[in-house]
Amino acid sequence: MSKSTFFTGQPVLNQLLGLIDRNNVRSLARRGDHDLYYRYFDTYTHLVTMLYCVFNRCTSSREVISGMKASLHKLHHIGISKCPARSTLCDANAQRSFEVFARIYDNLYRRHKQLLPDSRLKIDPKLFIADSSTITLFQQILKAPSPGKANGKRKGGIKVHTLIKAADDVPLKISFTAASANDMPFLKEIKLEPGSFIVFDKGYVDYSEYQRMTNEGVFFVTRQKKDAKYSTMWLNELSEQSKAHGVIEDKLLLQGTRTQKEGIQLEIRLVTFFDKETERTFEFLTNNFSLPPEAIADLYKKRWLIEILFKRVKQNFPLKYFLGDNENAIKIQIWCAFIADLLIKIVQVQLKRQWSFSNLSSIIRLHLMSYIHLFNFLNDPEKLSVMSTNHSRQLKLGGLGHPL
Repeated sequence: MSKSTFFTGQPVLNQLLGLIDRNNVRSLARRGDHDLYYRYFDTYTHLVTMLYCVFNRCTSSREVISGMKASLHKLHHIGISKCPARSTLCDANAQRSFEVFARIYDNLYRRHKQLLPDSRLKIDPKLFIADSSTITLFQQILKAPSPGKANGKRKGGIKVHTLIKAADDVPLKISFTAASANDMPFLKEIKLEPGSFIVFDKGYVDYSEYQRMTNEGVFFVTRQKKDAKYSTMWLNELSEQSKAHGVIEDKLLLQGTRTQKEGIQLEIRLVTFFDKETERTFEFLTNNFSLPPEAIADLYKKRWLIEILFKRVKQNFPLKYFLGDNENAIKIQIWCAFIADLLIKIVQVQLKRQWSFSNLSSIIRLHLMSYIHLFNFLNDPEKLSVMSTNHSRQLKLGGLGHPL
């Protein structure tokens, strides 16, 4: 097999960038006037710089710029002929709106979403999961009206509210708030098609949103709060199969709140489930009255998928060191981490050989500026090592392996 099967004229970073529509990035920048006052450092160059930072796990702007200067000749193919100064990068992170990076992510997702669902997981394509994860910051960048801690200090951090389509395993919608802000407003931003299921934890209790989802034909599964007040309307008889799965009780409630002007009272279903593995009892709320009670419990168990997503992003693209100390710069870096995550996920689902995400991320980081054909190498890395060994032997046999 020829070496050209594994080596290419484009570094791995350029191959990954090929998954992004460059003309679309330019169009987004032009429509939002994001490139005004920037002669060289346009939105696309900014994106490339931040992705270089994320993939390489750079911890400072100095590290990013020095690394790009060393590899500048490898970036000419994508139209980058000049490396930005540190001040230019810092100014752009502070001034260029993070919204353009959010739209780049959205367009990248829509362009490749047909590749993402993994049929092996057998997950309902209409299942969605919502949750949030907090990224700790060294200082209080985002602020929200909330009581301080016991020591008088407020919680410094940014909360990333995320909605995923369970079958895709990547974010469908992302919103940012201060770490101390309430989770509930995020539900108002979620609009799903009738017949969809959404799973979220008990931090998103909002009866008006429960009613809206019910009216729109969207089913939800969440957990009951300990201090919830309700009246039991009907107790459903359990089958032997449900009991064997750990279902303790299945009943219809009238539940709501008296503090709202609307006086919302919902007919809602409560499924009590005992988990034999953890030896814990859970109470699940849902507006679906047709599924078996054990199916409701199984739907809530799928919530671990979004926990895996948060863990994956934080492990492979550590969000501990930011290139700016302002809100916009932090949001840009988080969006670029999710863009990098999506790019690797697109590569992963197209490979014939199975790779764990962490191993794939490490290989891309180590060979980011190498001239290796990414897909051919990942599908059969052993052949490249055999070729390299044979090539070394030929050099030695030909007398080229000895120094002059």
